[in-house]
Amino acid sequence: MDNLSKYFEVVDQSKQEFIDKLREIVAIPSVSGDATRRQDVIRMGLWLKEKWEALGAETKRVDPGMQELQGQTIPLPPIILGQYGNNPSKKTLLVYGHYDVQPALKEDGWNTDPFELVHNDKDQLVGRGATDDKGPVLGWLCCAEAFKRAGIDFPVNLKFCFEGMEECGSEGLEEVVRHEADKWFSGTDAVCISDNYWLGKNRPCLTYGLRGVSYFYITVEGPSADLHSGVFGGTVHEPMVDLVHLMSRLVDVKGKILIPSIYEKVAPLTLAEEKAYDGLDFNHDDLAKDLRSNVIIHDSEKDTLMHRWRLPSLSLHGIEGAFYGPGEKTVIPAKVTGKFSIRTVPDMDPAEVDRLACKYVADEFAKLNSKNKLTVKMVHDGRWWYSSPEHPNFVAGAKAIERVFGTSPDLTREGGSIPITLTFEEALNRNVLLLPMGASDDGAHSVNEKLDVRNFIEGIKVFGVYLEELSKPRVPLTNSGDQQQQQQQQQQMVAE
Repeated sequence: MDNLSKYFEVVDQSKQEFIDKLREIVAIPSVSGDATRRQDVIRMGLWLKEKWEALGAETKRVDPGMQELQGQTIPLPPIILGQYGNNPSKKTLLVYGHYDVQPALKEDGWNTDPFELVHNDKDQLVGRGATDDKGPVLGWLCCAEAFKRAGIDFPVNLKFCFEGMEECGSEGLEEVVRHEADKWFSGTDAVCISDNYWLGKNRPCLTYGLRGVSYFYITVEGPSADLHSGVFGGTVHEPMVDLVHLMSRLVDVKGKILIPSIYEKVAPLTLAEEKAYDGLDFNHDDLAKDLRSNVIIHDSEKDTLMHRWRLPSLSLHGIEGAFYGPGEKTVIPAKVTGKFSIRTVPDMDPAEVDRLACKYVADEFAKLNSKNKLTVKMVHDGRWWYSSPEHPNFVAGAKAIERVFGTSPDLTREGGSIPITLTFEEALNRNVLLLPMGASDDGAHSVNEKLDVRNFIEGIKVFGVYLEELSKPRVPLTNSGDQQQQQQQQQQMVAE
């Protein structure tokens, strides 16, 4: 405890320096989805490599290859691998994060320049990437620096994997992880990812489940070219009419998926799991405030969380090929593509979801007796992930939060998807902990993205205590095991 108190003191003393470091990297516009910013993304990755090397880490730059983006052939950003410490008597933790960010322009509605970090009067650090994911990635570097300045031996061997394409599908990362599983990542005992958020604004959380995602295209093709509605309206089968009808048959206004048998694949709710929703730091008033509109479907917070975490959802995302600009255009599009996704949960199989969705759309199209041509396909999928909060890796995270924040964490699942979580678990056969730094109102991907100073500084402290807890001999970091077995074990533990 003396060591930790000294570590905390150094973190507090270094507060302004750590904020200045975050300001330095927020100023690097590492937007992975913009070809004109690719050199900035690469510069951001090399910044991390240089800083870790200066601290004494061994690093490795992996270049995944080339990419076609916006009419250009450009290099994919480097994946920065590293190892800080190599003591065979210590446990080894692998941390993952990403250094790329979403696009941002002041005219989008930002109060300030998105690439100039602003420390405002609410003690918030406002800037693109502050919470997603530059703050947490920097937090690990600050953690190592604080231990060194305090003269305290670093508790574990730390491996890291930082990528620059997360906001664009992590292209190239999975291949690198699987290739390095028995090489650079060999000897890893546990994995930690800090790329998600607290459930609310006041209480930290640990995340043990993520939904998967299956993404679909529905294409309806008719005439060889766009048509004039005054000449051809009412005389031809219009692709847009067919497509809108099909998309309206996928989900109802209450969010219920209309694809037959889709819910039969969902793991049943147990009494123990239902009880786990009680007392979480979540309420509809805060949610409506964050949404700036009370458009919440469900009456109770428990129902809302269940529909976010443990039930599948289907969302409509857009129509490609349709007229969408300002003004009036009386055109009949010749070919349109509708886009929708299904968020999947235990125990749904992506292949079965693909089969059910495509068959249903085809059956509905057949009912139209249209002479247009239909194509429906799943273009990509990512599996759901589920772990056990009773695993020693999670217990270490919980103890760290209790030590720093004086409260036990909420145990949460998330509606979003982080596919690399499952990749690490499968490739390394090790438990993965999701340890968020930011709060629910940080506005990742939105305007005025922020990270509270409290979350940043106390989050660095949590990282340090977590490492200390992992280092203890009484913490056996066993293999992750089968997901379904973990789920059954966790439910049994809660029931007992």
